[in-house]
Parts: sequence; C-alpha cells; structure tokens
Amino acid sequence: MKLQARLLDIQAGGRRIAILDDETASLIGVHSSDRVKITHKNEHLIAIVNIASNFPRNYVGVYQEISTKLGMKNGETIEVQPAERPEALNYVQAKIRGETLRENEVKTIVEEVVERHLSDIEIASFVTALYIHGLSMDEIEALSKAMVETGSTLTLDKTPILDKHSIGGVPGDKTTLLIVPIIAAAGFIIPKTSSRAVTSPAGTADRVETFCPVNLTIEEIKEVVRKTNGCMVWGGALELAPADDIFIQIEYPLAIDPLLLPSIMSKKKAINATHVVIDIPTGRGAKVETIGSANALAHDFIELGKRLGISVQCAVTFGEQPIGYAIGPALEAREALSTIMGNGPADLKEKATTIAGKLFQMIGIENGKQKAESLLKSGKAERKLRQIIEAQGGNPSIKPEDIKLGSKKAKITTDKDGRVLWINNRSIVQVAREAGAPKEKAAGVILKIKLGEHIEKGEVLFEIYAERNTKLNTALELAKKLQPIGLSKKPEERMPTDHIPTRTKQREAFTLER
Repeated sequence: MKLQARLLDIQAGGRRIAILDDETASLIGVHSSDRVKITHKNEHLIAIVNIASNFPRNYVGVYQEISTKLGMKNGETIEVQPAERPEALNYVQAKIRGETLRENEVKTIVEEVVERHLSDIEIASFVTALYIHGLSMDEIEALSKAMVETGSTLTLDKTPILDKHSIGGVPGDKTTLLIVPIIAAAGFIIPKTSSRAVTSPAGTADRVETFCPVNLTIEEIKEVVRKTNGCMVWGGALELAPADDIFIQIEYPLAIDPLLLPSIMSKKKAINATHVVIDIPTGRGAKVETIGSANALAHDFIELGKRLGISVQCAVTFGEQPIGYAIGPALEAREALSTIMGNGPADLKEKATTIAGKLFQMIGIENGKQKAESLLKSGKAERKLRQIIEAQGGNPSIKPEDIKLGSKKAKITTDKDGRVLWINNRSIVQVAREAGAPKEKAAGVILKIKLGEHIEKGEVLFEIYAERNTKLNTALELAKKLQPIGLSKKPEERMPTDHIPTRTKQREAFTLER
C-alpha cells in the first residue's frame, strides 16, 4: 500500500517504529506490534507498528531511525506492506520451552536483534527464557561469536593485545585509569574500550571523560594506540557487539543479567584481545557474594576464553567496600590522578598493580606485580597517562585540583563511637546517584573512613557532593534513611542480615555494568 511519509522528530533508542491509524492498519492487515516492510527508492527495512487512533489516514509516521536510514523526505510516497514473521521467533519460542539452541539458531536471533526485526517484547521474552532456563557453554560460545560477527572489530598490527575487565558491583573502581598506563608504559598494547554507567555512579568512560574525549572512531583509536600503546574510550560509539547494547536495554528494567559472560567476552573478542584478566569482586554487597560462586564464574570465563582463542585469567578480589574513597566521575578521576602521581589510597594501588601484574605474568614477565609497582613508583605510568590524555584530545598537564567537584556539599557524621563493621555498597551507590552522578559528573560521595577503622562521635563518615541544592537535599535524606555505614564498639559483632520491611517503597538496587 502506498502511503505518504510523515517524518516524526522522535528517536527511539535505535528502534524502528512506524505509526499508522486504525483504518490504514486494518487495510494493510496489521495490528499493533506487528511488522511492516517499508520500501523507499528500492531500499527497504522492517519496522514495528504502533497504532494511533487520531493519526491521519493514508500516512505513515516514521521515527528518525527509519527516515535517516532510508533518506526520506517529509511527504514522499513510500510502500508499506506486511512483513514476514521473523525466523528468529521460532528459536525464541524454543528457548521459552527450555530447549537448547544450536549455533545457527543463536546466530539468527542475534542477527535479527541487531537488524531490529524483533520487538522489545520478543527480545524480553528471549532474555527472560535465558534467565529461567540458563545457558549451556555451547550457547554462550555461540552468542559470543554471533555478537562479534554482527558488529565492528578493531584490528591492530601488533600482538599481544592485553585487556582487563571488572564484572562490576563495587563502587569507586577506577583501577583502569592506572592499569592502562602501567601496561602501556611497559611497551605493551592495551586498547581499553569501556562502558558508561548503567546502574553505578560512574563507568570507566564517565571517569576518563573528565580528562579527555572518549567518543573516538575506530581509526582515531588506532592512531592513539600507535602513538601511546593504549587508549581509554567509550565502546558504545564503536558498534562493537551492538547486540549487547540492545540486550542491556532489556535486562536493566527486568533486573536480570543472564548474558554476563557473552556480553563481556564478545567485546574482548571484538578488539582482538589475546590476554585478558577478569576482575571478580566478591563479598557481602558485591555482585558475587561467595568465593564458591566466584570460582565457578571464573572457570566459565576461562573456558569461554579457550573457545574464543583468548587466554583468560581471573582475579577474585575483595568486594565488601568501595575501592579508594571517591565515588562519582570527577571525584574518582581526581583520586586516580592523585594516585598515579604518587599519592592516593593504598587499596587502589594494591588492586591496580595486582591486576596489571597478572597481565604481565600472562605474557611471560616474572615478578609481574613488582614490575607494575616499579612503573607506578618511577613516574613512567603517570607520563604514559598524560600521553594518552593528550593523544585523545585532553590537557596533558591536568592536576587533581583542576578537576572541579560539586559546589554543594554536605557531611554525614556519626552519633556514636565505634569501629566500622560494614559498608553497604548498594546504599553508597544509591546516595551517589541521588546526588546526581554519573550524569552530573561533579556529584558523588567521598568516604572518610573504611572497614576496621575507629571513629569518634561527631566525626565525619562521608561527604556528599552535588551540583544543585535539590539533588544534595534528596541525597542527604536518602543517606540518613539508608545509613550505609555500620559501627559497633563490640568486636564480636558482624554485619546483620538484611531487614525486610513490611512495605517496600523503593526498588532494590540492581547492578548491571559492562
């Protein structure tokens, strides 16, 4: 059926949506959430139908994703007809029934997800089925490979290519800002692509962006790596494993994460990494709470690495409190810069040099941790960080005090003496996000005390930074309600089990980071 295009000034996060009125949809023979094939000048694509009762007849409203892809102009005549049912739906239904999918079936699903042939409801059904029935290692391998094959890849002319990744769950993890320059300063390649925050107060890309641009093209990344051996960029601009970004949009509102392994490892394969260390923070309040669970996950990462041709080692790290003291993009960037310049918290240095040391040992360097510590102490890592910042378009002479923090500030004090028994990571994250992080980069939390330390009545537990008074006040109220730091004078006390309220007003915090 020939219809006139009405270009809508609306974006739908990559989704291809077409609007029809009731009568036109009936004439074409489609209902809401059905698919139509839209043809314009011998090019076509598949779109999901939305029905609007007051939309003009004989028109099709198209979101920007469609008009941009097909190069449409407002009022042009286009062909709209029902589209065939996607083959992938047969395999989605098979997974809903609990069947194990074959490699070609998994590949078809991923291809049609990337082509936007499946609706959000259909993708959500697939993700939920994976969560309920689980995935075999063959399915995980097939997903990883399909996610790489349907996106771009980064090809460099040197090997080995090193990388590290944390599965997330612990606030304040700015170790990448130390590890990348340590590895690069030793003469090895480490092209680090990272995410922005999804549920945390800061993703690595958010932290690095306070130093320099992170939205680089693949060609720009190659040039930065050629000059410096390393980079720290936002992976979302590169179309590396784009299916993963679509799956994340579905996983987040459902608060489930069945695609952790293929999500992480597809990104590593897409940059052609040869050696990878996976950081698995473990403990109360972390994403992985027990050593047993951490070990099982580590074995899966190592096995998947073998199947993808990547050497993988895992570091099971302490995850019961934030790393360092700063939580929030600007605060963490400032702390990381101070640390690489010779100051900074001991736990941040320890974790960064441990992971960098593991990477060194994987490529045959003895006493890897000592080498990492030497590169940090000698100033070579700092000089390399500044080279990377300059190559990515930032100021190589930046000082910690140049990084501005939120002008609105509040202190949370204790009303009793005691020793810190526990720090609730999830509550700290909630407070920092309520203050405005990560969107408002100068917002966040700075701890003034860590586990095992003693504090006197009236002293400061942590400070909240915000860019606006309204954000500061809501974060302050939440901090008082959550009380994220637990104290006791009795050394035999331990962190209490969770208190389950009779009425829940707030959704439980869910960690989803890549």
